Formats: sequence, C-alpha cells, structure tokens
Amino acid sequence: MSDPTEPRGDAPGANEPDADVALEEPMAASPDKGTAAQDAEATSSGPGPRDAGGADVPPPSKWHTMLNQITTGNAIISVLAVLLALIVGAIMIAFTDERVQETIGYFFARPGDTFAAIWDSVAGAYSALFQGAIYNFRRDTFAAGIRPLTETLTFATPLIAGGLGVTLAFRVGMFNIGGRGQMLIAASVAGWIAFGFDLPWGIHMLVALVGGLVGGALWAGIAGVLKARTGAHEVIVTIMLNYVAFYLVSWMLRTPGLLQAPGSSNPKTPPMKDTAIFPDLLGPQYNLHFGFVLAVLATVVVWWILNRSSLGFQFRAVGINPNAARVAGINVKGVYVWAMLIAGALLGLAGVSQVLGTVTSGFTAGIDAGIGFDAITVALLGRSTPWGTFAAGILFGAFKAGGFSMQAAEGVPIEIVLVVQSLIVLFIAAPPLVRTIFGLPDPEGRKKRTRTSTTKEVKAK
Repeated sequence: MSDPTEPRGDAPGANEPDADVALEEPMAASPDKGTAAQDAEATSSGPGPRDAGGADVPPPSKWHTMLNQITTGNAIISVLAVLLALIVGAIMIAFTDERVQETIGYFFARPGDTFAAIWDSVAGAYSALFQGAIYNFRRDTFAAGIRPLTETLTFATPLIAGGLGVTLAFRVGMFNIGGRGQMLIAASVAGWIAFGFDLPWGIHMLVALVGGLVGGALWAGIAGVLKARTGAHEVIVTIMLNYVAFYLVSWMLRTPGLLQAPGSSNPKTPPMKDTAIFPDLLGPQYNLHFGFVLAVLATVVVWWILNRSSLGFQFRAVGINPNAARVAGINVKGVYVWAMLIAGALLGLAGVSQVLGTVTSGFTAGIDAGIGFDAITVALLGRSTPWGTFAAGILFGAFKAGGFSMQAAEGVPIEIVLVVQSLIVLFIAAPPLVRTIFGLPDPEGRKKRTRTSTTKEVKAK
C-alpha cells in the first residue's frame, strides 16, 4: 500500500477513482482538455460510433453492456475468489480424509472407490458447514433448525463492525491494523462501566456502549494525530499500539481494584451486570443479541458518511490524492484525525459487542479473539465498501459457525477453514490471476480500447 501522503504519479488514470469510489469532480480548467472532453461527449451522444471507414456501427445491446460490466467489475472478483478458495479447500479436505488415502492405494484397480470417497468427504464436509452455519435439516422444528443462522449472525456482528472501521480508513488511504488494541481498550472501558456501576436498565447499557466507543475512538485517534502532526506511518503506530493495549489490559486484569474480579487471582473481570447486557433479539434460546442491530445501523451510517456527506467527500478525495485535496482546500490533517476517530469507534463497537453481548460472564485479555485482524480480511473481501463489508462479515461469520460443526461432524481440521479464508484474501489481491483462470476480460484493456476509439473520433471531427 502506498503512503497516502505521496502523490500517486502522473500516469494516465492514476488519480481517477476506481469502481468503488464515485467522485464528482469538475471539468479540468484547461481549455483544450475541456474542448476535447466536450467533443468526445458530443461524439458519444451522437447516433452511434463509427469505424475506421466512417460507417455507422450499431451500439452494443443492453444485455451485452450489462454482462461486460459484471465480468469486469470488482464484485465478480470477490465472488470468484470465494469460489476458488472453496475449490482449493475441497482438495485439501479430500486428501486429508483417511478413507480417500486408503482408496488411493488401489486407485488403478478400482478408481471408482477413490472418486466416491472424495465425493463423500467433500460433500459431507461442506454439508456440515452449511448445516452449522445456515440451517440444520436434522432438527425437528424450524426454530431449532434456524439456530445455526443466528450463530452465524452472532459471529458476524463484531466482524462487520470491525470491518467497517478498517474500510473507512482504507477509503482515506490509511491502513488501520490496530483493531486489536482498539477493541481491547473499548472492551475494557465498556466492561468496567458494565460491572463497576449500578445504573438503571437501558441507561447502564447506553453509558457502557458510549464509553466503549469513546475508548476505541481515542485509542485510534492517537495514530491519527501522530500521522497528521508528525507524519508517522499509521501501520507502525497501530502495530505498536496493539502491544501497548494488550499489555496494559493484561496488567489491569492482574491488578485488584482495576479490572480483576474481587477475591480472585485469575486475570479475569467480574461478570457484567444484567442492566448493562445487550438484550436478546430472538429470545434466550438463541445467542443473537442487540449488537447485530447496532452493526446494521453502523453499516448504514458509514454508507451515508462516505456517499452522502461532505465529510465523506473529503475522505474519498484525500484517499484518491491527498495533494490534490490539499490544493482544493481540504484540511488533510484533520481528515486523517477524523477518519481514525470514527474507525476506532467502529472497532470499539466490535469490542463492546463482545463484552456486553457475547461474553458477559467476564473477559480476559483474549476477548478480541483475533477479530481485529480478521476485520482486515473482511474489509478486503468487501472491496472497502460498507455493504460489501457487511456481506463479507456474514460470510466469515458463517465460516466460523460452520467450521466447528464441520470439525465435530466430519472430523475436518478447523485449520482448513482458516486456509480457505487466507486463500480468499490471496485471490482478491490478485485479480489478474482470477480473470485468467475464468477467462474474464480485462477492464483496463477495455478502457484503453474505449479511449483509443474516442481519441480517433475526436481527431476525425
């Protein structure tokens, strides 16, 4: 990732927004460029494009245009990356199955046994993954069968909130990998308020929630201020803040009178008081809690900030080219600080949902459960868009919920699920590889052909 404080170069299209960033920029001030753009627009708005000989060429059909947009878009790359990762995961499942290994020994004598064993292992594993993440057909009632879906949403809640925090920083050109520290500080503040104070129901939960959000925001704001004032790289700062937060919380958990439960020598807090715990959404028989509603609201808020607010316009402008944004009058340093504050609050929401919703019996220094780093993967899979991050969070929540079922029912190592998640990131980071495997057109090639055709038409005018 390039440093957001540096220009992105003078190459054609280097400063243009990508498919996920829609910036309405005024036309260039150069008269020649303005005339050329007007000529190109006039040409494109005419009866139709012309070939080299001047003959009219019929425009492509709407279905062809839509298919071309789908195959060259970012969303299809994410979907195919997941598909490729599942295929590789299937190969790993098959070759780690004992029955498959046994049948391979006499493959040339009875190859059908090997293929049947491969099918049984892969189909059984992915069936268990589905039944552990979406719906369990073996249950007698619908209420019992839908429980896996509620577990998926419960696992997805902190992933969505954390992914949004990483996504928002991405859109400003910053790499926020301090999710672990921000979650720990937010969980500590919210947990301390939740078990240390006696307040009425509702008010207690609200105060703990706000306290956690403020704690996460201030911890991330340290990186934003250092970035703005001294130019310190946010990657280094957030990595160091992760360690500071972890050892600080660990010390508080071992110190009586701070976070440690009274009368206990274990590094664990007391249980949260009932007045501060998130209410259940579907009743006590499910683990799904009010935190999921907050994750949905957070997605809507981030979408509105990025796409409908002036602050979001500044975020996107700085993310595309901070130097151009500075020339346009945008306070780039202030944008860095605000972006990290909001990102920290979102990751703080992930920590709060853990201590007030999922783990209410007291928490340790491992309350983040790796979510701070998984949030980076979720943001990458979601293409740094709010609703894409929301969908990616649910997918990874399904992997977490179904992975345990797959391990228990079929004996598949849980590490295979982690490998699948890692492969998803790998394939997303290499779009040309995915397009080559599936034979998809290159959008850059399409853009170059379009520009060349437009230039010829303008010259012909």
